[in-house]
Order: sequence, then C-alpha cells, then structure tokens
Amino acid sequence: MSEPLLSLHGITKRYPSVIANDRVSLSVQRGEIHAILGENGAGKSTLMKIIYGAVKADEGTILFNGKPTLIRNPQEARQLGISMVFQHFSLFDTLSVAENVWLGLDRSLSLASVSEKILEIASNYGLDIDPLRPVYSLSVGEMQRVEIIRSLLNRPQLLILDEPTSVLTPQAVEKLFVVLKQLAAEGKSILYISHKLHEIRALCTACTVMRGGMVTGSCNPQNESNESLSQLMIGSMPPALSVRAQNLGKLVLSVNDLTLAKSDPFGVDLSNIELEVQSGEIVGIAGVSGNGQQELLYALSGEDSRAESASIVLFDQAVGHWPPQERRSLGLHFVPEERLGRGAVPELSLSQNLLLTRKEAVSQNLGWLNMKSLQIQAQVIIDTFQVKASGPNALAKSLSGGNLQKFLVGREIDASPKLLIISQPTWGVDIGASAQIRAAILALRDAGCAVLVMSEELDELLQLSDRLHVIANGRLSPSLSRQEAQVSLIGTWMSGLWTQASAETVNVET
Repeated sequence: MSEPLLSLHGITKRYPSVIANDRVSLSVQRGEIHAILGENGAGKSTLMKIIYGAVKADEGTILFNGKPTLIRNPQEARQLGISMVFQHFSLFDTLSVAENVWLGLDRSLSLASVSEKILEIASNYGLDIDPLRPVYSLSVGEMQRVEIIRSLLNRPQLLILDEPTSVLTPQAVEKLFVVLKQLAAEGKSILYISHKLHEIRALCTACTVMRGGMVTGSCNPQNESNESLSQLMIGSMPPALSVRAQNLGKLVLSVNDLTLAKSDPFGVDLSNIELEVQSGEIVGIAGVSGNGQQELLYALSGEDSRAESASIVLFDQAVGHWPPQERRSLGLHFVPEERLGRGAVPELSLSQNLLLTRKEAVSQNLGWLNMKSLQIQAQVIIDTFQVKASGPNALAKSLSGGNLQKFLVGREIDASPKLLIISQPTWGVDIGASAQIRAAILALRDAGCAVLVMSEELDELLQLSDRLHVIANGRLSPSLSRQEAQVSLIGTWMSGLWTQASAETVNVET
C-alpha cells in the first residue's frame, strides 16, 4: 500500500471534564473516502478540528504527505490542502456569501471573480446560492451549501465533511456523491462524518469507529450491513419504532390562506398556505431548506406576528397577531432548527436555558428564580434523554450538537405540549439518539398531542408522519397520506411540481 496522505498517531485532547480524544491513531489513503463513525460525543468532531487546526492536540503527531506536520490554525490547514465543512458553521453573519468565501482564498483574487467561481461551483454541484446574500438571511441548509462551496473552491487534497447531506434532497445527495467519488478518483481523500449508515455503506471505502474518544474498530463499510455497523458504533441496533393506529381528536391548528410577505429581502414569501393538524396525529413538511420553512415556523410560533389574525387558529382562537408567550399559554411549544443562538443561549447553563420555556420557576409573588427547581428539571431531562453532559450546570455551548439537540427536544416534550412544532428533529444526531427522539415524538402523538414536523430528512418524515406536505417557493402542496408518499414523488414535488388536485388523485405536472 502506498504512503497514506494523512496519518494520526496517539492524538489526545483533554478538557476539564472529559477526554475528548484518547490516543487516537488512524490513516487515510490517497483517493479514499474514509468514514468516521460514532455516537454523539464520541470525539469525532474534536478530532476533525485538530486535523483542521481549529483545536490543538495535547499529545500525538500528525503526518501529512508523509511528513510530520504542525497545523496551528485553519489557514495553515488550507495552505496544506485541507478543507473542512463544519456541522456548526463558521460564517460571519454580517458579510455576504462571497465575502465569507473570499476570506479563505488567495487575496489576489477579486471579490467579483470569487462570486463567479461560487456561481460556477453552485451550478456544477447543484448547490444553488446567491453570492451577494448576507449570511444572516440564510437558512441552516443554505449556510451548509456555502460551507461546501467554500471547501471545494480551495481544491483540497483532503476534504473533511461533517454531516454534509442532512439538508439535501435525495436527488442532490446523489449528485453530491457523484462529485465526491469523482474527487476520490482524482486522488483526493475525504474524511466523512455521517450518522446515515446507508450513506456510509454506499459511499465510503474505509471506516474508523470511535467510542468514548477512543478508536474501537475499523472496517470496509461496503462489506457491512446497517446492523453490523450499528453494532460496531453503539453495541446494538436501536429498538424498532412502534407506530400505533391513529386516534384523532379535535382540530388543534388551522392555517387558512396564510399569505405573508417576506420580512427580509432574501427571505421567501408565504403564499396561500392551507394546513390542519389534529390532536393525535403527526403532520410532516418536507422540502429543500430555504423554501419557506423558516418563515412558516416564525409565523406559527409567533416570532413573526404580522399574519392576519384569522389566518392562524389555535384551539379555536385566532392567534395570527399573538406573540410567542401568549401562544405558549395555549400549549404550543416549538423546537427551532438553530440550536445555538435560538434554541439555546450558548453562554448559559442547561438549567438556565430552561427559563426560555419554564416560567413556573419564577416566583409569582416576588419574582425570584428557583434555581434548585430548574436544576432538578434539567437533570430529569438529562437522565430521560441520555444527554451526555457534566450536569445541569454545563454550558449549552459545551455539548456536542447531537446532545444539545436531545436536551432541547427533551425540554419541550417535558413541558407536556398540546401542539409541538419541531424543525430538523434529528439533524446531526446519531442512530441511537435519533431513534430515541423519534420514539418520544411518536409517544407524544399517541398521548394525544398534535405534532408538526419540518425536516429535510425524508426517511425520518416517512417513519414519523401520518400525513405529509411538501413546501416549495413558499407554497404548500396538497396533503399525502403515508401510503401515498413515495420518495421519488416527494423529490419531484420539492421543485414545486404538483397539481392542485386532491391527494387521492395525485398527479405530478409534466
């Protein structure tokens, strides 16, 4: 075998409360697509950040192109030919897409030429984005596209991808895989982190398994099954989801001809949205990120209260003008797609973050905070949802993405909602935690809660939903039953190609 492009020997990284990487060693060959598989908190992202120079290892050596290499920062990594797409993005909100990309490139390039290159890459790889848009106006999925484009523009020898397909359509995933296989055929190496076992088996030619910060095994995933990969990662297969027959109750949410002009110049207009959710059912909304999901969530949650009052009816109350807290008083709870900054305050502890949705911890008479009560509640959520954290006082920003997601979902479910609206429920969450979150959502539905799920993960929606809609360009498709919802059909509808016929006579426009 030829000399590896990348070799790690004894990489160790310690934090005050945890050893994130414990004597990790692995090699990546040239032209290899190498998966890093492990549960949330297994140390995968920390290891990738060490390779990329964003985190400094306490011990160990890195060999790149056969030479001992000290990578002190991401700029040096990019100069070596290493690029990374983070699960949590590293973009400046106030700069445009082109300006963000320009920061990591040769400064001899003009901003105009960078914009042209962005459009070229976006067109070739199906990652459409406007170079002039400010990043603060982008959805999470659109931010991920920017990161992927920025990495490809660097023409890397080693490309690190952390959950790159979580917000892409099936067709776009297939197109990205073609690109990645082409890069590998050209001799480029790819480190690929994903919790989607079928992706790893279809794409990767090598796999390193991590657990508790240590390497616990390796394999060729193309010779494995989903079951055997899961066994390597978590020691077992997660229990199968138990889906019971519906027991529909009264109408909880009714959206009637919701038409709302975008509040941001780069947002999406909502047009004639019609939607109903009854107690005891899960309604899913599929779509490519940036097609109005964010605007719809803001309108339903009350963050955007510009809608006509009667266009959003919650428990027979016209709430289009109501702010979030008043809607919460009726039993509405929601989980946004942005974990840090919107779902949780990064610098606050987990118990303090409960204050975002737990007003009962405030004394009605004196206004004092009952911190002990908050800590007890936070610990219950940590235990129930098996959140890997040092305790209720752990800062939100200290958790891995998947563990923070478990805590946020647990926080809202623990509040016993009557209507739960949840966006991207298992984005970046490992297979075991995904099964746990989905089971909790199904249990909530079985207990009589109405649930609205927005996700770009079609397999997830097909597992959870009793009915499905597709959102495209701010418009909502007719409703599909779970039996009618086929991946190919939904993928086509994501382009806005549906008729206005009833769901029973679904016909796709040609």
